[in-house]
Amino acid sequence: MSNGHSQVRQLATCDGRKVSASRSMRRVHLRKWLTLFGAVSIVAFMVFPVYWMVNVSLQPEARPSLVQPFPTAPSLDGYFQALQEQGNNLVTSLLIATGTVLFSLAIAVPAGYALSRMNWRITSLILLIVLISQMIPSIVIANAVYGRYVDLGLLNTIPGLILADASLGVPFAILIITAAMRTVPRELYDAATIDGAGQIRTLIKVAVPVTRNGIVTAGLFVFLFAWGDFLFALTLTTSPDVRPITLGLYTYIGAFVNDWSTVMATAVLASIPALLLLIVAQRYIAAGTTTGSVK
Repeated sequence: MSNGHSQVRQLATCDGRKVSASRSMRRVHLRKWLTLFGAVSIVAFMVFPVYWMVNVSLQPEARPSLVQPFPTAPSLDGYFQALQEQGNNLVTSLLIATGTVLFSLAIAVPAGYALSRMNWRITSLILLIVLISQMIPSIVIANAVYGRYVDLGLLNTIPGLILADASLGVPFAILIITAAMRTVPRELYDAATIDGAGQIRTLIKVAVPVTRNGIVTAGLFVFLFAWGDFLFALTLTTSPDVRPITLGLYTYIGAFVNDWSTVMATAVLASIPALLLLIVAQRYIAAGTTTGSVK
């Protein structure tokens, strides 16, 4: 009898373990499906505005009250009209953004190298000042320099907008590049000094190649700052001759209030350069944003 009871208890224990394992597996699968559902929902929420922008751009003479969920008869007329009327603005934005990147990196790379090799306390104070300068709203800077731009003849000029955008790009680039260059082993600098390299040669031959990811990341974000600028363009330009695409899109909305196909086509064209840059430089961004986080 005792052997029979023992076998029954063993069978009951095995069944209980199987039931417990089955419940545990169901919980794991439920968590996975909930996580997947949550991830898909977040991605759909973030991508939907992009889809709607492309969808409206393909519907001829689309209006806010007449937009279809899907383009049943897609047309590229909005894109042709946008390129014809906003092509110059796209080129202007490209010149401004590229010039801002080159100007910002020309200042930020040597500054980051110098700060990375200075005393820690002095560097921390300087970086704090740089960080505080980034907290000043763009509209305050734009209004402050407007009168000086008039005196210097920089109003309605591409160099003027490059300088204005660089006021935001340079501090950010200095912070990123300084953090990247702090990770360069001191032995590399010492070896370059022993070989007779000066500071400029050490910067070009040692610091820049080693911190390429950080420099590319800083340049990319500066490009995005300049490409998406609106306040500086609105304040420091009064002529349509020099008008970035953001300001062109702003004026377009009022002019084509009953033709959102052209407006959204302009928005899609304005998004393409930034999207292409992000795709090309994504591996540099992933490495550059984590540079300096660990020793």
